[in-house]
Amino acid sequence: MPASRLFLPRLIPQSAPGPREALSTDAPTGDSALVLPAAWTAPARSGIPLLASVVPMVGAVGIWAVTGSMLSLWLAALVPVVAVATMLDQRRAARRDRRRAETDAAAARARVGRAVEARHAAERARRWSAQPDVAVFLRQDAGIWRAVPERAATLTVGTGAGESAVRVTGGEGDSAADRLRARAAVLEAAPVAVPMGSGIAVSGPPVLAAAVVRALAVQLCLAHPPGELRLISAPEWADAMPHRGARAGFTLAVLEPGDPVPASVDVVIARVEPGHPSPPRCAAALTVDALDRARLDDAGTVSEVAVEGISDAQARAIAHSLADRAERTLGASARHAGAQVVALSDVLSQAPPARRGALPAVIGTDGRSPVVVDLVSDGPHAIVAGMTGAGKSELLVTWILALCAIHATDEVSFLLADFKGGTAFDALADVPHVTGVITDLDGAGARRAIESLRAEIRWREGELARAGARDVADPRVRLPRLVVVVDEFAALLGDHPELRSVFTDVAARGRALGLHLILGTQRVAGVVRDGLLANCPLRVSLRVADAADSRAVVGTDDAALLPGGVDGRGVAVVRRAGDAAPGPARIALSTAADANEIAACARGPRPRRPWLPDLPGRVELADLRRHVDAPLTGEVLVLGLADEPERQRQRPVGIRVGDRGLLVVGGPGSGRTTALRTIAAQAAGEVLHVPSDPERAWDAVTGLSEAPPPPGSVVVIDDVDLVAAAVPHDYGRELVERLDLAMRRAGDDGILFAVSAQRLTGAAARLCDMLPRRLILAMPTRQDHVAAGGDAAHHAPGAAPGRGRLDGRAVQVALADAAPAARGEEASVAPVFLPTAALTGFVARASAASRAVLEAWAGTGAAVAGIDDYVADPGASAGARVIVGDPEQWQRHWRVLSEVRADHDLVVDAGCAVEFRAVTGDRRLPPYCAPGRARAWVCRAGDAAVRVALPAPGARVAT
Repeated sequence: MPASRLFLPRLIPQSAPGPREALSTDAPTGDSALVLPAAWTAPARSGIPLLASVVPMVGAVGIWAVTGSMLSLWLAALVPVVAVATMLDQRRAARRDRRRAETDAAAARARVGRAVEARHAAERARRWSAQPDVAVFLRQDAGIWRAVPERAATLTVGTGAGESAVRVTGGEGDSAADRLRARAAVLEAAPVAVPMGSGIAVSGPPVLAAAVVRALAVQLCLAHPPGELRLISAPEWADAMPHRGARAGFTLAVLEPGDPVPASVDVVIARVEPGHPSPPRCAAALTVDALDRARLDDAGTVSEVAVEGISDAQARAIAHSLADRAERTLGASARHAGAQVVALSDVLSQAPPARRGALPAVIGTDGRSPVVVDLVSDGPHAIVAGMTGAGKSELLVTWILALCAIHATDEVSFLLADFKGGTAFDALADVPHVTGVITDLDGAGARRAIESLRAEIRWREGELARAGARDVADPRVRLPRLVVVVDEFAALLGDHPELRSVFTDVAARGRALGLHLILGTQRVAGVVRDGLLANCPLRVSLRVADAADSRAVVGTDDAALLPGGVDGRGVAVVRRAGDAAPGPARIALSTAADANEIAACARGPRPRRPWLPDLPGRVELADLRRHVDAPLTGEVLVLGLADEPERQRQRPVGIRVGDRGLLVVGGPGSGRTTALRTIAAQAAGEVLHVPSDPERAWDAVTGLSEAPPPPGSVVVIDDVDLVAAAVPHDYGRELVERLDLAMRRAGDDGILFAVSAQRLTGAAARLCDMLPRRLILAMPTRQDHVAAGGDAAHHAPGAAPGRGRLDGRAVQVALADAAPAARGEEASVAPVFLPTAALTGFVARASAASRAVLEAWAGTGAAVAGIDDYVADPGASAGARVIVGDPEQWQRHWRVLSEVRADHDLVVDAGCAVEFRAVTGDRRLPPYCAPGRARAWVCRAGDAAVRVALPAPGARVAT
């Protein structure tokens, strides 16, 4: 748009052309204050030094009186002469200092004056760049329709004086400095602007006022593209303006005298006859006397301005030039508000036929012909940019459906990823070409993405190697192309930056492997790195907010100039690898009916899935054993379903009896017990359960250490950390030692230990370290997960019950049917002891419980006597006799104690556990007795102690 052809010099004020003709910003732009030296101040005059003059004279006269020398009188006469000379010299020095200060001040004012001029020039250039008029727009063509915040709400009405940001300080008391400060505070030849929404009324001679109105209206059309501004009322010269047909954006009305103000208008520029009142919606009034002399009345403030005007011919030429720009930038379908939405079904008929080695797709129209892009010849990868609401997701869906419509499933398949809520690709869920839809990923999901994509690369490399081919274009290779479509790519990288290297790797090797990327993002600059961007030569950009993003995608500012609002939705700029310049496109819109029809007409087998869904939250053991890739032998106990994204498969995993041990660690509700039941349900041999009850747990562990189960058996210990902690320290230590010995012999004995624990602390940690296999279920905190031996990156808070890691691999534990009864789980009730021998010793402290026991025994016919009575009268009596005493009494009567424990039954109440060894002489731990259960130990003729139950108070004992 050459300015020499469109601009009339005679209509442009020439008083201050510099600021608008050369907007250079090379001048200093610092905002620090310029400092002037303070005005020179004369020093105070000193008086005659009387004392300094009189004292030497008196001294000289004294010397003459003593010596009679006339020389001393001459010296006395010189004293006043020296004083006067001193005063004259001081005045001469003051005049010299004043002249020097004035010279320095003048030089400083000159230096500051030059700096003020330079800063004014730079400030003036910045203001004209931010608030240009028509002349500046035409001289700087790149600024047309560029988004600049300062232009969004102002209208430049002319050139005048304004307040400057330049500050000058210092020079107080200097009138020349005062004038310089005043000059610095005012910026001459600056743009004078008013709020755009306030409206403006222009009055004056008809020719001049009409020229000014045209200049103001054209200025707004140059600043705002169609879609941001729409003309709803204007004279004939504006008919060619592309803003005339727009429906989106704020509304502008250009009115002639007497025209009514439209009801729904945002900005009014009206010409009024001199002396007539301003129409409504015009808060500012501009009275034009000449182009270099006008008065602006804005909110009661009147200022002198020089205005700008253009002729009717100039306005028409500018309108046609803007129409051509809109045609090149926005396309014919975007120029007019009446442009109809393009339907995908209408353009599919114009799609090119499918051919091997190509992926053409028609995605819309440029108003004259369909817009066709090919991921193979134009790619191999594509970038799709667009701000929220521009239609980016609709474009991706249209592109996918256009490819599915003309290609079979064995020619192309899709993996879709949506990171803005998971609904963008809902319409494609039933299309056979789509192998999977990935929504928002957590940390574990991101790692699965990395492993799956890398596995797909390895699989495709292996397929090419088996065929002896270099790429998928080789006729010997029948490998479908895989298109990975990502919506909100920037959000993906923001949450998971570790995925950047994977996509860069796919972009670098994708062409040969038949892997293609279509990456949708709102921002490109600073998000998509050059290494990835260089491999994405196919670019499609809808409206973007920043010109830098537009340049990064299509190489020009065109995408930032696209219209906004409803009319701009689906308007795009397309640039292929071989295009010299980007071209316009109206993206075709698809419907659910289009997706259903294309899905129904799809050809080819179900495509291979490069991305497996996450493990299910529930896996049945029966189903898992029926539906496995490889049959499992009877030696393998299936634990669950393992996820192997690095091999693109999910398969059942388990343990063998020969593995010796499995440790299951997890927090409350994580599925520890379920995992043990699943193992126990499949055991071919005997299942020995170590219960949580401390007495039964002691018996089970004792039996395990004394008589191991047969080979092939499974020993189940749930919450081993609680089993050891539920008994006193000496019993807990003995339990751990016996379990330690049994676990060390597990391999030789051919048995499997299946053990669970909540935390690996204390003695439990020592036992668990001997179990070679470890399943880590959900733990409350990351620290607990690491303490259990897991990788911190694998911690998954809120994981479903049964989800964990077996040897570092993700596993979902299978659910088994009710497991068969296991040895050790049945109720272990100690037999009630009744004295039947001729003599029974009973060690118990005097208590209500011990008296109740004695009463129960007496009820069976036994004779009960205290040990002191027995010692006094040891005579024999018919039937059973019971001697009772507390531990101290028994130890006082050592002979009787020795006789009883050597030849008879010695019963020790569990309440005397502390004195058990002293009374029985047995250093071995007796079987554990839980407190409060009426338990005792029976030692027969020196044999090991046996746990028995004592009669409960009030119970009837059968004899």
